[in-house]
Amino acid sequence: MDLEEKLVKSNLIYDGRILQLYNDEVELPGGKHSRREYVNHSGGCAVLAVDGEGYIYLVEQYRYPYAEVMLEIPAGKRNKGEDPKACALRELEEECGLVTDSADKFLEIYPTVAYSNEHIYVYLAHNLNATHSHLDEGEFLNVRRIPFKDALQKVMDMQIRDSKTVAAILKYALVNNIKA
Repeated sequence: MDLEEKLVKSNLIYDGRILQLYNDEVELPGGKHSRREYVNHSGGCAVLAVDGEGYIYLVEQYRYPYAEVMLEIPAGKRNKGEDPKACALRELEEECGLVTDSADKFLEIYPTVAYSNEHIYVYLAHNLNATHSHLDEGEFLNVRRIPFKDALQKVMDMQIRDSKTVAAILKYALVNNIKA
């Protein structure tokens, strides 16, 4: 069966600073029409930064939609046309004050497939060197350097719930045969 839906009419509802909200009309595989609400987002990049001692770098940030402080890998919005790796390394330096010459693409994530087209690229970084962080205006966070096993346990105990962070930590544990 053909599962593809065909766009009939696109309707922009909201055009914001970092996202747009659409309420589109689509034709379903059976020929009927329906509505699809979704968020258009430029996407983001993130870094699982692992140092030579087996520690990883996480950031604590207040996340308004959840009204709580989240523990996450460093990440940020990708600018239009920006190279994903350059974005990830920019965020690592901005948020954690770390630079590296060793970062490889590790994951690609679609965090909310039901209502957003956001795409997150996650890089794995080693050979970390300290420099100075320089947060964006209005950005407030704490950097935490914790043993990887402790971060993995926080995922297993549901203390870390951010999807990109959970996915990166679980993949790293699986690839490196690390148990909580």
